[in-house]
Amino acid sequence: MNNGRDQSQSEPGSNNGSPLRPSYYQRGERHFWRRIAAGFFVLVPLLATFLVIRLVFGYVDGIFRGDTGLLTRWIEGTPLDFPGVGVALTLGLLYIIGLLVAAEAGRRAVGWQNAVLSRIPVVKSIYGVAKQATDSLVSPSGHQFSRVVFTEWPREGFLALGFITGRCPSPRDDGLNMLVVYIPTVPNPTSGNLAFVSENKVIETKLTVEEAMKIVFSGGMVLPEDMAVKHLPGQPNLPGP
Repeated sequence: MNNGRDQSQSEPGSNNGSPLRPSYYQRGERHFWRRIAAGFFVLVPLLATFLVIRLVFGYVDGIFRGDTGLLTRWIEGTPLDFPGVGVALTLGLLYIIGLLVAAEAGRRAVGWQNAVLSRIPVVKSIYGVAKQATDSLVSPSGHQFSRVVFTEWPREGFLALGFITGRCPSPRDDGLNMLVVYIPTVPNPTSGNLAFVSENKVIETKLTVEEAMKIVFSGGMVLPEDMAVKHLPGQPNLPGP
């Protein structure tokens, strides 16, 4: 009697006091959605890369061919009318311009271009910003504009990841320079905030620009190995590298 009463009072969903194992349906469903998620995270970066390359390829190719291309009238219906001819012509044009600029006459032409465009109202502002941005990419001292630092932002006690983009004198007349720190927005680093911080107020890092950009793009889910914290027993598994 006691044995029968004990068995009848056992909790539903238990087997001799132990929890029931997941059913075949539950295990199959879990397996299915895990594989779906794994495929998603593999395919999305590939798809995004493909779409960006396709967009750039189509735009550059359309400069010379297509409905509004510069050479459509001359190459349409000829053997030169094939996808990619615009990209090939653009690369060839850039190569020729590079050869000309390397020569003495080319350098003089570039100097004349800078002198003229730097004096035209409105145009000089746009041209000046664009030229400074491109010059910083090829400047021998460009490494000083690619340091990765931490700075207290948006208020004391919070650290934000930033990139040093310049240096200027401090308006406080304290003998210190101000660092121009670009603080990118997650996950789109093309927008962000600009902070002028004293040199002694930034925390230097050993991060490369590539590592820092991975952190920004992933929202902090992809951390370099030396920044990741090992998972401890009894603590939640935080994202790591």
